Amino acid sequence: MNNNITLDFSLFDGFPDMCFLVNQSGDIKFLNKVSLKKLQLENSKPDIFFDYVELCDRNEAQTFFKNSLLNGQSSEIETRLFINKSFINVKLTYVPFASNGFDEKLTLITARDISEEKKKEIDLIRFFNVAENTVNPLQITDLNGKMIYVNKAFEVASGYIKEELIGKNPRVFGSGKHQQKFWDKMWDTISSGKVWVGEVENLRKNGESFFTQLLISPILDKFGKVTGYFGIHRDLTEKRILEKQLIHTQKMESIGTLAAGIAHEVGNPLASISALVQVAQRITTDPFVNEKLGLVKSQVTRISKIIRDLVDFSRPSNYELEVTDINKVIKEAVEITKVGTKAKAIIFETDLSNTIPSLPLIADQIQQVFVNILLNSVDAIVERRKENKIDKISVKSECNGDEVILTFSDTGMGIKEENLGKVFEPFFTTKKEGRGTGLGLWVSYGIVKSFQGDIKIESKVNVGTTFLIKLPIS
Repeated sequence: MNNNITLDFSLFDGFPDMCFLVNQSGDIKFLNKVSLKKLQLENSKPDIFFDYVELCDRNEAQTFFKNSLLNGQSSEIETRLFINKSFINVKLTYVPFASNGFDEKLTLITARDISEEKKKEIDLIRFFNVAENTVNPLQITDLNGKMIYVNKAFEVASGYIKEELIGKNPRVFGSGKHQQKFWDKMWDTISSGKVWVGEVENLRKNGESFFTQLLISPILDKFGKVTGYFGIHRDLTEKRILEKQLIHTQKMESIGTLAAGIAHEVGNPLASISALVQVAQRITTDPFVNEKLGLVKSQVTRISKIIRDLVDFSRPSNYELEVTDINKVIKEAVEITKVGTKAKAIIFETDLSNTIPSLPLIADQIQQVFVNILLNSVDAIVERRKENKIDKISVKSECNGDEVILTFSDTGMGIKEENLGKVFEPFFTTKKEGRGTGLGLWVSYGIVKSFQGDIKIESKVNVGTTFLIKLPIS
């Protein structure tokens, strides 16, 4: 043993990492105090270094070692050492060592304990996997509010891809509907290290609104200093849609109650007017008077029709439910519609499933719904015919779990987006004055709801309209 080398290697006793001087066979020639302590070798002879390396990594660790000796260049590898009946994560660094006391080649090996780093790395990977796969949109911003991370759910919710958002301020998808005071309060809260929660409306890349409950939490370092902000969104879009549907349903119920009272108050005077007109027609011989009385009578008939529709919507049905073949009713409704003059050149397509069971309905009423929808489709196509497109109405029936879904689609003129929420309201119509009462779809809505079903509409201007009816299978 060379004392000069022993004295030189004692310089490594102050190092926090384990240090070994190893010959080309892997024998440990010298080691520092940290290594002696961890390996508990104070009274034992050092062993072959690679006996401590985890078995699955041993060949690779030895290969790196030999290459370092051969090339005379340092190299690194991460592995685990088996010490005191347990494994520790280490980073091994091989540094070829030029010795004056030995004829053999030596290598300085340092083993730095990276167990804490590995633990943090595992925690980070776990967080990343959770963040990437959660259904809630997540974002992380720096102190200036610029996004440095967004997860997959955020891309889906916003319509933007990650590359379009990183480095940008969240105002890139802001709706502009919140006042500056709203955001000032948010910044004051999170800048002080507190959590902020609020409901926000943003815009997707395609311009659609999406509503979320946003929680922003400051990211603090070990000294308690804010280094960034973590935001998590909870999608409220479906909740807002349900709220609108509830409000719409309540409004329809209120209108129905009002309609019942109006029908009663107007019906009696109207009957008297109709009777007086008929008497006047019988006793007058003046052609001019007869013509005007005829106009009065036609208007009275129109008002009577409106009142009957009001009563049909607001008054519970007196009919009893009976088992109904829904496909048969659809076919009859299509045949009734095809007879009309305006429908002569229109193509009617039906795709009716044979697996649909009979449903407890009132055949006449559900047929009225189908005819109302089909007639609206015919009128929409007639309005658009000058554009020289295919005139077609498609009807489809199918089962989906515990409900029957009926789809009525046309290639008509479509309905503007701002009017879609009004189509089931009474007296609303896009037809020219005198061509419709605006009650057909309102009554249809009431009938479908009375069967515990649902009716929705989708439409695009100059493309067409689709009505979707869902009826429960009892």
